[in-house]
Amino acid sequence: MASHISLGKLGEDLACKYLSQNGYRIIERNYRKPYGEIDIIAQAKNGTLVFCEVKTLSSVNQDLLTPEDHMTASKLRKLQKTAQVFTRENPRFVREDRGSRIDLLAVEMRNSASSIRHYENL
Repeated sequence: MASHISLGKLGEDLACKYLSQNGYRIIERNYRKPYGEIDIIAQAKNGTLVFCEVKTLSSVNQDLLTPEDHMTASKLRKLQKTAQVFTRENPRFVREDRGSRIDLLAVEMRNSASSIRHYENL
């Protein structure tokens, strides 16, 4: 497995753990359509359906960019389109009084430690 793929999977695993510890229920991982993928689909404690994009970088990556810098407008549009399809295909997860949102989880790996920054409702 390529190192960037294994780093991405590790970041997603850490993000799932973080979300679960914060009261989210993981519904699905790596939901794919031809035009996009959603890393994690979860439900917040209040019932809001949350589509999570996970961006992971390691300290080995010395390009001075943060995980947040890799969240582009094009990626956000693809996420929105894919999220719309998921909600149409799975209406049971959408509560009319709560709706849905797209979040970014920025994961940084530094040696044996990691940090996660969670941005809600992009």
